[in-house]
Amino acid sequence: MSSAYGDWLKEQRESAGLTQQQLADTVIMTRSHIAHIEAGRRVPSKEDARRLDTALNTGNVLSSFLPEQHAAVADYFETARQLEQQAVMIREFALSYVPGILQTERYARAVLGLSFPPVSDEERDRRVVTRLERAKVLDDPVSPVVWVLLDEAVLRRLIGGPDVMAEQVRHLVRLAESGRIQVHVLPFALGVHPLLSNMLTLMWFEDQPPLAYGEGLHMGRIHDAPAVVQDLQHRYDFALGNALPLKESLALLRATAKGYEGHD
Repeated sequence: MSSAYGDWLKEQRESAGLTQQQLADTVIMTRSHIAHIEAGRRVPSKEDARRLDTALNTGNVLSSFLPEQHAAVADYFETARQLEQQAVMIREFALSYVPGILQTERYARAVLGLSFPPVSDEERDRRVVTRLERAKVLDDPVSPVVWVLLDEAVLRRLIGGPDVMAEQVRHLVRLAESGRIQVHVLPFALGVHPLLSNMLTLMWFEDQPPLAYGEGLHMGRIHDAPAVVQDLQHRYDFALGNALPLKESLALLRATAKGYEGHD
């Protein structure tokens, strides 16, 4: 979003003599949430903006002039998308597709082109741009720490053709070889595992409790109840313990890419 909104919020906060943490405590938010809004990385919800107006005595300015959000994502994913940009650690499990922040442009275009009912080329392009924007979280060489757990089906399902798959798998290999991500594969030979029902994202933050996001067909849900998040973390850890080690996972990824590159 534009930084003008965030800059104005910062000016009002400083004029009120408040630190980010003091304002966060007053409006029942986290300090990082305030920091992301001021930096232009996040648009507050209408309720967040209302509480900010009340705390800063700014009438309804922050509520009335909320920036438009141009990200082309499903409504149920929007909150998860914003949280993804704030996380200091992300652990992904993918059952069908390569996780969004790890997708190449051609792979993303192939996945997003499968929409039903079909969407226009313009809308598909918007969605591709948004997905590639999400991937910029990896531009920082340190944060967030990213662990990726892939069901072998992700590697075997042909998305966009052999060339697209080869490029996508090589991209995962490069990220892992550089140390930017950790990647592990759950092989078919394992059979049933505790994450087989749907995809899962676990997120940790600087100054708020961890969260989980689960997604199925046309539905997604943020889980913030500590007991639920802990249960999902345990499931992830259990599955990770049965996955191939990094060295063997990379060997499988390289062999898979080579197989696609030799495909007629």
